[in-house]
Parts: sequence; structure tokens; C-alpha cells
Amino acid sequence: MSESEVEPITQEAALRVALAARAMPNIALAQLVQVLHNRLGDHIDTDKLRTVTVTDLKTGLGSVDGEEDNEDILIGLDAMKMAVRILWGDDDGTADLPPVESYAEGDMPGSVRIALASDSGTTLNGHFGSCLRFLVYQVSPTESRLVGIRDALEADFAEDKNAFRTSLISDCHVLYVVSIGGPAAPKVIRADIYPIKRPEGGEAAEVIAQFQQAMIKSPPPWLSKILGVAAGQRVKNYDAGTRA
Repeated sequence: MSESEVEPITQEAALRVALAARAMPNIALAQLVQVLHNRLGDHIDTDKLRTVTVTDLKTGLGSVDGEEDNEDILIGLDAMKMAVRILWGDDDGTADLPPVESYAEGDMPGSVRIALASDSGTTLNGHFGSCLRFLVYQVSPTESRLVGIRDALEADFAEDKNAFRTSLISDCHVLYVVSIGGPAAPKVIRADIYPIKRPEGGEAAEVIAQFQQAMIKSPPPWLSKILGVAAGQRVKNYDAGTRA
């Protein structure tokens, strides 16, 4: 790759920057990217991010905002310290996540794959367009396994954020969210994913348990035809929540 073809930011660095921006109230991703480019140059990687200091953020963000200090731009010192730790890679927000369980196709007959939009731990508390990650569970009437944790931060850098997020869960049959925007919902549905809004959120175990009860108590026609019906049609009659 020639010098002119060097990526402006590496993938790992981009994820850290997106997460750091979320740690600071009132700071948009574009603002932080501008500050980092001013401080680090045109190319940003994880090594360069480890040179960023709280003073750099305070000075740079104050300059972008046209204010004198962090009090005026309403960030707060603790938030900037957290952002710097994230940029350095010392805190990526995954410490409270459970381990992913192994799964092989056919392990759980009669199961479907469910994605939950999440911002923390194993909680359904995310909006489709802004959640930090998707927790992916394989669920049958009697068993559930966490089979994937898919980071959604890179979507902030995608040209079509909704399409990018949809692609992350393209193998799922059902999507639980706290909310989902009008432009996003059709893209999810066109991907044969059944979106269910649950505004009150909840722990994943609770959401899945209710879904399993729906599988047992109000099974749709597809359950008896699971081997011959397309995945996207298998949950149309579930009484498992509110469709988007």
C-alpha cells in the first residue's frame, strides 16, 4: 500500500475512538475525530492513541467548541479521563460481558437466533441505531446460549449506519430493541429479521424466558414445519412483544 493509500484510521483505533466519544456527554464523534487528527496527524492507529492525554482532549475539544475549558463544554474531568483510558485500550467496556458459549449447527433442534441491542452487560437497553453491541442468543423452548457478542461501534464510521448494523445480525431471526427508527425498521425486516420493541428493556435472561414461553404456549405454524419454512417466516405469529 502506497503512502497515499494509507487508511486515515485503523479499525481497532476507530472502535476505540467511537467508544471514547460515547463516554463524553455533549461530544459528537466528528468533534473527537477532528481533535485527534489535529493532535496526531492524518493517520491514526492504536500506538498514536496511547499518546493522547486528558489535557489534549480538554484543550482540543474546548477549541472545537469555541470555549475555554471543559466546564464550559460540559464534559467533565472524569468523563475525559475515562475517554483517555478507552483511547489507550485500558478500558473497552467489555469487562462485565459474559463469555460466549460454543454452538454448532444442529446442537439445538427447533431453535431460533435472537439479537438483543445492548449498552451494558447482559441487559436489553439499547436503541438499534446507537447501541454499543448486539448480544446474540440461540434459543429453543428449553435452552438458550449466548453464541455471539457483536460490537456495533464501527457502524459510526459506515456510510449507511443502519445497513451496517443490520449486516451484523443478518443470521438472526429476531431482534429485540428498546426502540428503532422509521428508516431502520424496513431494512431489518427486508433482511428477514423480525424486530420486537420492548421499551422497558430488561435482563436478557428475562426477555429470553418470556420468548421461550411464547414458543411453548403460542407456537405458530412454522414450529411444526421448522425444517421446511424460511427462517424469516418462522416467528410471524409469536406473542412475544411488540413488533416495530
